[in-house]
Amino acid sequence: MTATLAPPKTRPLILLGISIGYGLTILDSTIMAAAEADLTDSLGAGTSSLQWTVAAYTVVLGAFLLTAGAAVDRFGAHRVFRAGVVAFGLLSLAGALAPNLAALTGVRALMGLAAAACMPASMSLITQLYTDPRRRARAIGAWAAISGGAMAAGPLVGGAVVAVAGWQGIFWINVPLAAATLALTASPALRGSRTDRPIDWASQLSACAALGLGIDALIALGAGATGHAAVSAVAAVLATALFVRLERRSKSPVLNPAVLRAGNVGPALLAGGAVNFALSGTLFVLPLYFQRTLDLDALRTGLAFVPMTAAFGFLPILTGKIVARTGPRRPILIGLALLATGATGLAAATATGAPLALTLVTSACLGVGVTFAIPALIALVTGAAPAGAAGAAGGFFNATRMIAATVGVAVMGSIAGVDGGAGATATAVALAAAVCAAVLAYSVARIRAT
Repeated sequence: MTATLAPPKTRPLILLGISIGYGLTILDSTIMAAAEADLTDSLGAGTSSLQWTVAAYTVVLGAFLLTAGAAVDRFGAHRVFRAGVVAFGLLSLAGALAPNLAALTGVRALMGLAAAACMPASMSLITQLYTDPRRRARAIGAWAAISGGAMAAGPLVGGAVVAVAGWQGIFWINVPLAAATLALTASPALRGSRTDRPIDWASQLSACAALGLGIDALIALGAGATGHAAVSAVAAVLATALFVRLERRSKSPVLNPAVLRAGNVGPALLAGGAVNFALSGTLFVLPLYFQRTLDLDALRTGLAFVPMTAAFGFLPILTGKIVARTGPRRPILIGLALLATGATGLAAATATGAPLALTLVTSACLGVGVTFAIPALIALVTGAAPAGAAGAAGGFFNATRMIAATVGVAVMGSIAGVDGGAGATATAVALAAAVCAAVLAYSVARIRAT
């Protein structure tokens, strides 16, 4: 089936709907930042259980993004996207009604599966709406700004909602947003082409098992449960070996070789992973530092994140214009440099007990770095994808980001601990700075101008 070309006047509204749907998946990861302390107090969550409540979403999301990308190409981006949005809205209702932390963690994992359907599908839908590369780059900038606005609003809205309605409120607000998404994307212009590429479910499940067990090992190691960590690590290695074996025999491998071999895709995946490692790890450890060490309440914690996240709502539009004019390489390098600089300053500020204003300034630098890097990386990946593989390319990119985000929460959370101590928080953020600096050096050499 060939997509109907959308009239120019309707494209902004359709793009808005796609962006809100994608923003839902981002909002659910950042809005949890303001609810962490309330969860530990009301449900008795320790460090490892809190990490799993946060990480369950990104573990499942990261693992199933690989297959979700293939599902987009096979069944059509429109079908996969809308199914994911419906499931996300219904699961949000279940999350608000969860009776305990175990149930909430399970719901969060299922929400990750629904989000996996939305992410690569949204990228593929944009390629259908905007076929001209320059217009597409600007559209990606607007899409990133709208969805980035959700990320920016997450801690602030979460803080206000938690202050009024407790942690349950952060799930209720997803329902009207899901309904708005479905209304705005009910367009024939989004019903595009499909392929007959099959999906290897055995490989997919083994990938999910390997990721989940590996994250469990990291969380257990950080909690001092070395026996548990060792068992999970061995199981993760076995699951990885099974995945490799299944991939070699598969007629439709999860890791599509054609996409992985395409141009700048490999370096872009690594850079995207570094960005999300730093961002998600920082979003996990800073709320605990603000609330436990600086004694800020949930609302003031949300406000403290505004300098970091405010740029997500408007700077991607500028990044999209820069990419359209100069290509993606320059903003990617600028973004990674700002991330490394901001994380270094943030680590120094928390370690020395500097005034809160300095902490907020350095966190703002980190946030600006994200807004330069991510839209440019998305443009790089979608532009390099082979014909008919936009969904798979989007799946690879977002899977790498979510896996790195999960590792960031596990590793940096284990270093910082649930008490939010200044020294431990500084050490965790310094690790993020080192990762971004190393990937910046690699990207300078490997990402080619387009």
